[in-house]
Amino acid sequence: MDAEVIVVGAGPAGLMLAGELRLAGVDVVVLERLAERTGESRGLGFTARTMEVFDQRGLLPRFGAIEVSDLGHFGGVPVDFGVLDGAHQAAKSVPQSQTERVLEEWVTGLGGDIRRGHAVVSVKNLDDRVEVEAEGPPGTRTLTAPHLVGCDGGRSVVRKAAGFDFPGTAATMEMYLADVKGLDLEPRMIGETLPGGMVMVGPLPGGVTRLIVCERGTPPRRRTAPPAFDEVAAAWKRLTGDDIAHGEPVWVSAFGDATRQVTEYRRGRVLLAGDSAHIHLPAGGQGMNTSIQDAVNLGWKLGAVARGRAPASLLDTYHAERHPVGRRLLMNTQAQGLLFLSGPEVQPLRDVMAELVGYEDVSRHLAAMVSGLEIRYDMGGGANPLLGRRMPNLKLDGDAGFRSSSEALHAGRGVLLDLEDNPGLRRRAAGWADRVDVVTAKPGGATPGGWPEGTAAVLVRPDGHVAWAAPGSHGDLPMALHRWFGAARSSGT
Repeated sequence: MDAEVIVVGAGPAGLMLAGELRLAGVDVVVLERLAERTGESRGLGFTARTMEVFDQRGLLPRFGAIEVSDLGHFGGVPVDFGVLDGAHQAAKSVPQSQTERVLEEWVTGLGGDIRRGHAVVSVKNLDDRVEVEAEGPPGTRTLTAPHLVGCDGGRSVVRKAAGFDFPGTAATMEMYLADVKGLDLEPRMIGETLPGGMVMVGPLPGGVTRLIVCERGTPPRRRTAPPAFDEVAAAWKRLTGDDIAHGEPVWVSAFGDATRQVTEYRRGRVLLAGDSAHIHLPAGGQGMNTSIQDAVNLGWKLGAVARGRAPASLLDTYHAERHPVGRRLLMNTQAQGLLFLSGPEVQPLRDVMAELVGYEDVSRHLAAMVSGLEIRYDMGGGANPLLGRRMPNLKLDGDAGFRSSSEALHAGRGVLLDLEDNPGLRRRAAGWADRVDVVTAKPGGATPGGWPEGTAAVLVRPDGHVAWAAPGSHGDLPMALHRWFGAARSSGT
Protein backbone atom coordinates (compact mmCIF):
# COMPACT_ATOMS: atom_id res chain seq x y z
CA MET A 1 0.00 0.00 0.00
CA ASP A 2 1.19 3.53 -0.82
CA ALA A 3 -0.73 5.01 2.13
CA GLU A 4 -3.41 4.12 4.65
CA VAL A 5 -5.70 6.79 3.16
CA ILE A 6 -5.54 8.66 -0.15
CA VAL A 7 -7.28 12.04 -0.21
CA VAL A 8 -8.01 13.63 -3.58
CA GLY A 9 -8.17 17.43 -3.50
CA ALA A 10 -6.14 19.97 -1.52
CA GLY A 11 -8.92 22.47 -0.92
CA PRO A 12 -10.17 23.27 2.60
CA ALA A 13 -12.02 19.94 2.97
CA GLY A 14 -9.15 17.78 1.77
CA LEU A 15 -6.56 19.63 3.84
CA MET A 16 -8.70 19.57 6.98
CA LEU A 17 -9.27 15.85 6.52
CA ALA A 18 -5.57 15.21 6.00
CA GLY A 19 -4.75 17.08 9.20
CA GLU A 20 -7.33 15.10 11.17
CA LEU A 21 -5.93 11.85 9.81
CA ARG A 22 -2.39 12.83 10.75
CA LEU A 23 -3.52 13.63 14.29
CA ALA A 24 -4.80 10.05 14.40
CA GLY A 25 -1.40 8.76 13.25
CA VAL A 26 -2.57 7.78 9.77
CA ASP A 27 -0.22 7.69 6.78
CA VAL A 28 -2.04 9.92 4.29
CA VAL A 29 -1.27 11.06 0.74
CA VAL A 30 -3.11 14.06 -0.74
CA LEU A 31 -3.33 14.20 -4.55
CA GLU A 32 -4.03 17.63 -6.03
CA ARG A 33 -4.26 18.23 -9.80
CA LEU A 34 -3.12 21.88 -9.56
CA ALA A 35 0.62 22.46 -9.45
CA GLU A 36 0.18 25.32 -6.97
CA ARG A 37 -2.54 27.12 -5.04
CA THR A 38 -4.57 29.41 -7.30
CA GLY A 39 -4.88 32.27 -4.84
CA GLU A 40 -8.58 32.47 -5.65
CA SER A 41 -10.98 32.81 -2.74
CA ARG A 42 -14.48 31.59 -3.42
CA GLY A 43 -15.01 30.98 0.30
CA LEU A 44 -14.76 34.06 2.49
CA GLY A 45 -14.85 33.88 6.29
CA PHE A 46 -15.95 31.30 8.84
CA THR A 47 -19.26 30.52 10.47
CA ALA A 48 -19.45 30.29 14.25
CA ARG A 49 -19.17 26.50 14.16
CA THR A 50 -16.06 26.55 11.99
CA MET A 51 -14.53 29.06 14.39
CA GLU A 52 -15.19 26.53 17.17
CA VAL A 53 -13.69 23.70 15.12
CA PHE A 54 -10.50 25.68 14.48
CA ASP A 55 -10.37 26.66 18.15
CA GLN A 56 -10.67 22.98 19.12
CA ARG A 57 -7.56 22.24 17.06
CA GLY A 58 -5.61 25.30 18.18
CA LEU A 59 -5.61 26.74 14.66
CA LEU A 60 -7.20 30.14 15.23
CA PRO A 61 -3.94 31.94 16.20
CA ARG A 62 -2.43 30.92 12.85
CA PHE A 63 -4.88 33.23 11.08
CA GLY A 64 -3.67 36.31 12.95
CA ALA A 65 -6.14 39.07 13.73
CA ILE A 66 -9.61 38.06 12.55
CA GLU A 67 -12.43 40.53 12.09
CA VAL A 68 -15.63 39.15 13.61
CA SER A 69 -19.22 40.31 13.48
CA ASP A 70 -22.70 39.46 14.72
CA LEU A 71 -24.20 40.86 11.52
CA GLY A 72 -25.68 38.24 9.25
CA HIS A 73 -28.57 37.62 6.94
CA PHE A 74 -30.92 34.96 5.63
CA GLY A 75 -31.64 35.45 1.96
CA GLY A 76 -30.81 39.15 2.22
CA VAL A 77 -32.98 39.68 5.30
CA PRO A 78 -30.74 40.99 8.14
CA VAL A 79 -30.43 38.63 11.14
CA ASP A 80 -28.77 39.39 14.49
CA PHE A 81 -26.38 36.49 15.13
CA GLY A 82 -25.63 37.92 18.57
CA VAL A 83 -28.58 35.92 19.91
CA LEU A 84 -26.37 32.80 19.81
CA ASP A 85 -25.28 32.75 23.45
CA GLY A 86 -21.85 31.37 24.20
CA ALA A 87 -20.80 30.91 20.58
CA HIS A 88 -17.91 32.36 18.65
CA GLN A 89 -18.78 35.26 16.40
CA ALA A 90 -18.51 34.63 12.68
CA ALA A 91 -15.27 35.66 10.98
CA LYS A 92 -15.47 38.11 8.11
CA SER A 93 -13.18 38.62 5.13
CA VAL A 94 -10.80 35.70 5.64
CA PRO A 95 -9.93 34.73 2.05
CA GLN A 96 -10.07 31.06 1.17
CA SER A 97 -6.51 31.38 -0.11
CA GLN A 98 -5.38 32.19 3.43
CA THR A 99 -7.41 29.31 4.85
CA GLU A 100 -5.77 26.89 2.41
CA ARG A 101 -2.31 28.24 3.23
CA VAL A 102 -2.85 27.85 6.97
CA LEU A 103 -4.27 24.35 6.64
CA GLU A 104 -1.53 23.24 4.25
CA GLU A 105 1.16 24.43 6.65
CA TRP A 106 -0.63 22.57 9.47
CA VAL A 107 -0.81 19.35 7.45
CA THR A 108 2.82 19.42 6.30
CA GLY A 109 3.90 20.25 9.85
CA LEU A 110 2.15 17.07 10.96
CA GLY A 111 3.99 15.05 8.31
CA GLY A 112 1.27 14.92 5.66
CA ASP A 113 2.32 14.12 2.08
CA ILE A 114 0.74 16.62 -0.36
CA ARG A 115 1.48 15.86 -4.01
CA ARG A 116 0.57 18.72 -6.33
CA GLY A 117 0.28 18.35 -10.07
CA HIS A 118 -1.26 14.88 -9.72
CA ALA A 119 -4.58 14.49 -11.59
CA VAL A 120 -6.67 11.41 -10.84
CA VAL A 121 -7.92 9.72 -14.02
CA SER A 122 -9.44 6.48 -12.72
CA VAL A 123 -10.54 4.76 -9.51
CA LYS A 124 -11.08 1.08 -8.72
CA ASN A 125 -13.10 0.36 -5.56
CA LEU A 126 -12.06 -3.22 -4.74
CA ASP A 127 -12.95 -5.51 -1.84
CA ASP A 128 -9.65 -5.13 -0.02
CA ARG A 129 -8.24 -1.85 -1.38
CA VAL A 130 -8.71 1.14 -3.63
CA GLU A 131 -6.54 1.69 -6.71
CA VAL A 132 -6.10 5.25 -7.96
CA GLU A 133 -4.49 6.03 -11.30
CA ALA A 134 -2.99 9.52 -11.36
CA GLU A 135 -1.07 11.52 -13.94
CA GLY A 136 1.71 13.62 -12.47
CA PRO A 137 5.26 14.86 -13.02
CA PRO A 138 6.68 11.31 -12.85
CA GLY A 139 4.11 10.17 -15.43
CA THR A 140 1.08 7.95 -14.90
CA ARG A 141 1.17 5.93 -11.71
CA THR A 142 -1.24 3.70 -9.79
CA LEU A 143 -1.43 4.18 -6.02
CA THR A 144 -3.19 1.82 -3.64
CA ALA A 145 -4.65 2.32 -0.18
CA PRO A 146 -7.30 0.74 2.04
CA HIS A 147 -9.45 3.90 1.75
CA LEU A 148 -9.94 6.82 -0.62
CA VAL A 149 -11.74 10.11 0.06
CA GLY A 150 -12.84 12.41 -2.73
CA CYS A 151 -12.57 16.07 -1.72
CA ASP A 152 -12.15 17.24 -5.30
CA GLY A 153 -15.07 19.62 -5.62
CA GLY A 154 -18.36 19.87 -7.44
CA ARG A 155 -17.02 18.23 -10.61
CA SER A 156 -15.42 15.44 -8.59
CA VAL A 157 -13.54 12.86 -10.64
CA VAL A 158 -13.68 10.47 -7.68
CA ARG A 159 -17.47 10.75 -7.42
CA LYS A 160 -17.94 10.01 -11.10
CA ALA A 161 -15.34 7.24 -11.29
CA ALA A 162 -16.70 5.46 -8.21
CA GLY A 163 -20.28 5.60 -9.53
CA PHE A 164 -21.98 7.71 -6.87
CA ASP A 165 -25.50 8.89 -7.72
CA PHE A 166 -25.73 12.70 -7.68
CA PRO A 167 -29.40 13.68 -8.07
CA GLY A 168 -30.75 17.21 -7.88
CA THR A 169 -31.59 20.18 -10.05
CA ALA A 170 -29.50 21.81 -12.78
CA ALA A 171 -28.56 25.49 -12.73
CA THR A 172 -31.21 27.94 -13.93
CA MET A 173 -29.08 31.09 -13.94
CA GLU A 174 -25.49 32.33 -14.01
CA MET A 175 -23.85 34.74 -11.58
CA TYR A 176 -20.47 36.45 -11.49
CA LEU A 177 -17.97 36.59 -8.65
CA ALA A 178 -14.98 38.91 -8.99
CA ASP A 179 -12.21 40.32 -6.81
CA VAL A 180 -11.21 43.71 -8.20
CA LYS A 181 -8.66 46.40 -7.35
CA GLY A 182 -9.05 50.10 -7.96
CA LEU A 183 -12.73 50.45 -7.10
CA ASP A 184 -14.27 52.84 -4.59
CA LEU A 185 -17.71 51.37 -3.90
CA GLU A 186 -19.94 51.52 -0.87
CA PRO A 187 -20.09 48.14 0.89
CA ARG A 188 -23.25 46.11 0.33
CA MET A 189 -22.44 43.18 2.61
CA ILE A 190 -26.01 41.89 2.45
CA GLY A 191 -27.27 41.25 -1.06
CA GLU A 192 -29.14 44.24 -2.42
CA THR A 193 -32.12 43.34 -4.59
CA LEU A 194 -32.49 45.60 -7.60
CA PRO A 195 -35.14 45.69 -10.36
CA GLY A 196 -32.94 43.59 -12.65
CA GLY A 197 -31.14 41.35 -10.18
CA MET A 198 -28.90 41.39 -7.09
CA VAL A 199 -25.46 42.78 -6.26
CA MET A 200 -23.13 42.47 -3.28
CA VAL A 201 -19.99 44.48 -2.46
CA GLY A 202 -17.48 43.61 0.26
CA PRO A 203 -14.07 45.08 1.08
CA LEU A 204 -11.14 42.63 1.29
CA PRO A 205 -7.58 43.19 2.52
CA GLY A 206 -5.07 44.84 0.21
CA GLY A 207 -7.47 47.27 -1.43
CA VAL A 208 -9.46 44.48 -3.10
CA THR A 209 -13.23 44.62 -3.51
CA ARG A 210 -15.36 41.46 -3.70
CA LEU A 211 -18.27 41.71 -6.16
CA ILE A 212 -21.16 39.31 -6.69
CA VAL A 213 -23.46 40.09 -9.60
CA CYS A 214 -26.68 38.29 -10.47
CA GLU A 215 -28.64 39.53 -13.45
CA ARG A 216 -32.03 37.86 -13.62
CA GLY A 217 -32.80 36.04 -16.84
CA THR A 218 -29.15 35.21 -17.51
CA PRO A 219 -29.12 31.57 -18.62
CA PRO A 220 -26.38 29.24 -17.39
CA ARG A 221 -23.54 28.67 -19.82
CA ARG A 222 -21.12 25.79 -19.99
CA ARG A 223 -17.84 27.66 -19.91
CA THR A 224 -14.40 26.29 -20.63
CA ALA A 225 -12.70 29.42 -19.26
CA PRO A 226 -13.56 32.11 -16.69
CA PRO A 227 -15.65 35.05 -17.95
CA ALA A 228 -13.92 38.25 -18.96
CA PHE A 229 -14.15 41.18 -16.55
CA ASP A 230 -15.87 43.13 -19.34
CA GLU A 231 -18.90 40.85 -18.88
CA VAL A 232 -18.99 41.60 -15.15
CA ALA A 233 -18.65 45.34 -15.67
CA ALA A 234 -21.39 45.37 -18.30
CA ALA A 235 -23.80 43.47 -16.04
CA TRP A 236 -22.92 45.78 -13.13
CA LYS A 237 -23.72 48.87 -15.22
CA ARG A 238 -27.03 47.45 -16.40
CA LEU A 239 -28.06 46.72 -12.80
CA THR A 240 -26.69 49.76 -10.94
CA GLY A 241 -25.95 52.37 -13.60
CA ASP A 242 -22.34 52.64 -12.34
CA ASP A 243 -19.26 52.12 -14.48
CA ILE A 244 -16.59 49.85 -12.97
CA ALA A 245 -14.79 49.03 -16.21
CA HIS A 246 -11.68 50.86 -14.94
CA GLY A 247 -11.21 48.26 -12.19
CA GLU A 248 -8.28 45.86 -12.25
CA PRO A 249 -9.58 42.27 -11.87
CA VAL A 250 -7.60 39.96 -9.58
CA TRP A 251 -9.69 37.00 -10.64
CA VAL A 252 -13.15 36.42 -12.08
CA SER A 253 -15.43 33.42 -11.90
CA ALA A 254 -18.97 32.39 -12.81
CA PHE A 255 -21.26 30.09 -10.84
CA GLY A 256 -24.85 28.92 -10.89
CA ASP A 257 -27.61 27.71 -8.60
CA ALA A 258 -27.38 23.97 -9.31
CA THR A 259 -28.41 21.93 -6.26
CA ARG A 260 -27.31 18.30 -5.92
CA GLN A 261 -26.36 15.79 -3.24
CA VAL A 262 -25.05 12.26 -3.48
CA THR A 263 -27.39 9.54 -2.21
CA GLU A 264 -24.62 8.01 -0.09
CA TYR A 265 -21.45 9.48 1.36
CA ARG A 266 -19.70 6.09 1.37
CA ARG A 267 -19.47 3.31 -1.20
CA GLY A 268 -17.30 0.54 0.18
CA ARG A 269 -13.81 1.93 0.58
CA VAL A 270 -14.52 5.24 -1.17
CA LEU A 271 -15.98 8.22 0.69
CA LEU A 272 -16.85 11.79 -0.31
CA ALA A 273 -16.63 15.05 1.62
CA GLY A 274 -17.40 18.68 0.88
CA ASP A 275 -18.46 19.87 -2.56
CA SER A 276 -17.80 16.39 -3.94
CA ALA A 277 -20.86 15.30 -1.97
CA HIS A 278 -23.08 18.40 -2.29
CA ILE A 279 -23.30 21.51 -4.45
CA HIS A 280 -25.62 24.47 -3.93
CA LEU A 281 -26.04 28.20 -4.27
CA PRO A 282 -23.32 29.89 -2.18
CA ALA A 283 -25.80 31.66 0.11
CA GLY A 284 -24.57 32.75 3.53
CA GLY A 285 -21.02 31.48 2.97
CA GLN A 286 -21.92 27.98 4.14
CA GLY A 287 -20.26 25.83 1.47
CA MET A 288 -16.63 25.86 2.57
CA ASN A 289 -17.64 25.78 6.22
CA THR A 290 -19.88 22.73 5.83
CA SER A 291 -17.11 21.04 3.84
CA ILE A 292 -14.61 21.60 6.65
CA GLN A 293 -17.10 20.20 9.14
CA ASP A 294 -17.67 17.14 6.93
CA ALA A 295 -13.93 16.53 7.11
CA VAL A 296 -13.80 16.87 10.90
CA ASN A 297 -16.70 14.43 11.32
CA LEU A 298 -15.04 11.89 9.03
CA GLY A 299 -11.39 12.37 9.99
CA TRP A 300 -11.33 10.85 13.47
CA LYS A 301 -13.63 7.99 12.43
CA LEU A 302 -11.56 7.04 9.40
CA GLY A 303 -8.43 7.45 11.48
CA ALA A 304 -9.72 5.02 14.10
CA VAL A 305 -10.69 2.46 11.45
CA ALA A 306 -7.42 2.84 9.52
CA ARG A 307 -5.37 2.30 12.68
CA GLY A 308 -7.43 -0.72 13.77
CA ARG A 309 -8.89 0.97 16.84
CA ALA A 310 -12.52 0.74 15.69
CA PRO A 311 -14.55 -1.47 13.36
CA ALA A 312 -15.31 -0.40 9.78
CA SER A 313 -18.98 0.02 10.77
CA LEU A 314 -18.00 3.28 12.48
CA LEU A 315 -17.72 4.78 8.99
CA ASP A 316 -21.45 4.20 8.46
CA THR A 317 -22.12 6.93 11.04
CA TYR A 318 -20.43 9.45 8.73
CA HIS A 319 -23.23 9.15 6.18
CA ALA A 320 -25.89 8.86 8.89
CA GLU A 321 -24.76 12.11 10.53
CA ARG A 322 -23.61 14.28 7.64
CA HIS A 323 -26.10 13.43 4.88
CA PRO A 324 -28.99 15.06 6.81
CA VAL A 325 -26.76 18.10 7.42
CA GLY A 326 -26.10 18.37 3.69
CA ARG A 327 -29.80 17.98 2.95
CA ARG A 328 -30.68 20.89 5.23
CA LEU A 329 -27.87 22.93 3.68
CA LEU A 330 -29.43 22.48 0.25
CA MET A 331 -32.87 23.32 1.63
CA ASN A 332 -31.83 26.56 3.31
CA THR A 333 -29.68 27.77 0.40
CA GLN A 334 -32.58 27.17 -2.01
CA ALA A 335 -34.87 29.15 0.31
CA GLN A 336 -32.36 31.99 0.48
CA GLY A 337 -32.01 32.00 -3.29
CA LEU A 338 -35.74 32.48 -3.68
CA LEU A 339 -35.60 35.45 -1.33
CA PHE A 340 -32.72 37.45 -2.77
CA LEU A 341 -32.55 36.31 -6.40
CA SER A 342 -36.24 36.50 -7.30
CA GLY A 343 -38.00 39.55 -8.66
CA PRO A 344 -40.49 41.99 -7.11
CA GLU A 345 -43.15 39.27 -6.92
CA VAL A 346 -41.30 37.90 -3.86
CA GLN A 347 -41.20 41.24 -2.02
CA PRO A 348 -44.24 40.38 0.17
CA LEU A 349 -42.38 37.27 1.35
CA ARG A 350 -39.27 39.35 2.11
CA ASP A 351 -41.43 41.74 4.14
CA VAL A 352 -42.95 38.87 6.14
CA MET A 353 -39.48 37.41 6.79
CA ALA A 354 -38.25 40.82 7.97
CA GLU A 355 -41.08 40.88 10.50
CA LEU A 356 -40.42 37.34 11.67
CA VAL A 357 -36.71 37.86 12.35
CA GLY A 358 -37.73 40.57 14.79
CA TYR A 359 -38.68 37.73 17.14
CA GLU A 360 -35.62 36.46 19.01
CA ASP A 361 -36.62 32.79 18.70
CA VAL A 362 -36.83 33.12 14.92
CA SER A 363 -33.49 34.91 14.72
CA ARG A 364 -31.89 32.27 16.92
CA HIS A 365 -33.29 29.46 14.77
CA LEU A 366 -32.11 30.97 11.47
CA ALA A 367 -28.74 32.04 12.87
CA ALA A 368 -28.11 28.56 14.29
CA MET A 369 -29.10 26.96 10.99
CA VAL A 370 -26.72 29.09 8.90
CA SER A 371 -23.94 28.92 11.52
CA GLY A 372 -23.96 25.14 11.85
CA LEU A 373 -24.86 25.28 15.54
CA GLU A 374 -28.25 23.56 15.28
CA ILE A 375 -26.76 20.14 14.50
CA ARG A 376 -27.60 17.30 16.86
CA TYR A 377 -26.42 13.76 16.19
CA ASP A 378 -28.06 10.58 17.50
CA MET A 379 -26.22 9.48 20.65
CA GLY A 380 -28.73 6.92 21.83
CA GLY A 381 -31.12 9.21 23.65
CA GLY A 382 -31.27 10.76 27.07
CA ALA A 383 -32.49 13.79 28.96
CA ASN A 384 -29.29 15.83 29.02
CA PRO A 385 -29.67 18.58 26.40
CA LEU A 386 -25.96 18.43 25.57
CA LEU A 387 -26.26 14.96 24.03
CA GLY A 388 -25.44 14.97 20.33
CA ARG A 389 -24.78 18.71 20.25
CA ARG A 390 -21.47 20.44 19.94
CA MET A 391 -19.61 20.95 23.20
CA PRO A 392 -19.70 24.62 24.24
CA ASN A 393 -16.31 26.00 25.22
CA LEU A 394 -16.22 25.41 28.98
CA LYS A 395 -13.52 27.24 30.91
CA LEU A 396 -11.67 24.85 33.23
CA ASP A 397 -10.10 25.32 36.64
CA GLY A 398 -7.94 22.44 37.80
CA ASP A 399 -4.59 20.70 37.56
CA ALA A 400 -5.26 19.05 34.21
CA GLY A 401 -3.20 21.62 32.32
CA PHE A 402 -6.06 22.74 30.07
CA ARG A 403 -7.68 26.14 30.35
CA SER A 404 -10.80 25.11 28.45
CA SER A 405 -12.60 22.15 26.92
CA SER A 406 -11.58 23.40 23.46
CA GLU A 407 -7.91 23.27 24.43
CA ALA A 408 -8.38 19.69 25.65
CA LEU A 409 -9.42 18.73 22.09
CA HIS A 410 -6.30 20.07 20.36
CA ALA A 411 -4.82 16.57 19.98
CA GLY A 412 -7.87 15.29 18.10
CA ARG A 413 -8.63 12.59 20.69
CA GLY A 414 -11.75 11.87 22.68
CA VAL A 415 -12.07 13.69 26.00
CA LEU A 416 -13.85 12.52 29.14
CA LEU A 417 -14.39 15.62 31.22
CA ASP A 418 -14.75 14.68 34.90
CA LEU A 419 -16.17 17.70 36.72
CA GLU A 420 -16.62 16.07 40.14
CA ASP A 421 -13.30 14.21 40.62
CA ASN A 422 -14.98 10.80 40.37
CA PRO A 423 -12.45 7.90 40.69
CA GLY A 424 -15.09 5.37 39.63
CA LEU A 425 -15.70 7.26 36.40
CA ARG A 426 -12.03 7.30 35.57
CA ARG A 427 -11.72 3.60 36.39
CA ARG A 428 -14.51 2.70 33.96
CA ALA A 429 -12.76 4.66 31.21
CA ALA A 430 -9.30 3.14 31.80
CA GLY A 431 -9.66 0.61 28.97
CA TRP A 432 -9.82 3.45 26.42
CA ALA A 433 -6.83 5.45 27.71
CA ASP A 434 -5.06 5.05 24.35
CA ARG A 435 -7.90 6.89 22.58
CA VAL A 436 -9.63 9.04 25.22
CA ASP A 437 -8.05 11.59 27.56
CA VAL A 438 -9.59 11.91 31.01
CA VAL A 439 -9.56 15.52 32.19
CA THR A 440 -10.47 16.20 35.82
CA ALA A 441 -11.32 19.84 36.44
CA LYS A 442 -13.96 22.20 37.74
CA PRO A 443 -15.78 24.73 35.59
CA GLY A 444 -13.90 28.01 35.77
CA GLY A 445 -16.08 31.09 36.04
CA ALA A 446 -19.51 31.34 34.47
CA THR A 447 -20.68 28.37 32.43
CA PRO A 448 -21.62 28.91 28.75
CA GLY A 449 -25.19 29.70 27.81
CA GLY A 450 -27.33 26.55 27.75
CA TRP A 451 -25.00 24.56 30.02
CA PRO A 452 -27.21 22.13 32.04
CA GLU A 453 -26.92 22.71 35.75
CA GLY A 454 -25.68 19.67 37.64
CA THR A 455 -23.80 18.08 34.75
CA ALA A 456 -21.06 16.03 36.39
CA ALA A 457 -19.25 14.49 33.42
CA VAL A 458 -19.18 14.77 29.64
CA LEU A 459 -17.71 12.47 26.99
CA VAL A 460 -16.71 14.54 23.96
CA ARG A 461 -15.86 12.98 20.61
CA PRO A 462 -12.82 14.33 18.72
CA ASP A 463 -15.17 16.34 16.47
CA GLY A 464 -16.42 18.26 19.51
CA HIS A 465 -19.85 16.60 19.82
CA VAL A 466 -21.08 15.25 23.15
CA ALA A 467 -21.49 11.45 23.09
CA TRP A 468 -22.43 10.89 26.75
CA ALA A 469 -23.22 13.09 29.73
CA ALA A 470 -24.02 12.46 33.38
CA PRO A 471 -26.66 12.68 34.48
CA GLY A 472 -29.07 12.20 31.62
CA SER A 473 -27.68 9.64 29.15
CA HIS A 474 -29.38 6.37 28.26
CA GLY A 475 -26.74 3.70 28.82
CA ASP A 476 -23.57 3.73 30.89
CA LEU A 477 -20.19 5.23 30.06
CA PRO A 478 -18.49 2.01 28.84
CA MET A 479 -21.34 1.50 26.38
CA ALA A 480 -20.78 4.97 24.89
CA LEU A 481 -17.01 4.50 24.83
CA HIS A 482 -17.38 1.17 23.03
CA ARG A 483 -19.82 2.62 20.49
CA TRP A 484 -17.59 5.52 19.46
CA PHE A 485 -14.06 4.36 20.27
CA GLY A 486 -14.11 0.60 19.76
CA ALA A 487 -13.40 -2.21 22.20
CA ALA A 488 -11.58 -1.56 25.46
CA ARG A 489 -7.95 -2.57 25.72
CA SER A 490 -6.80 -4.60 28.67
CA SER A 491 -4.06 -3.23 30.88
CA GLY A 492 -1.61 -5.63 29.24
CA THR A 493 -2.16 -4.43 25.64
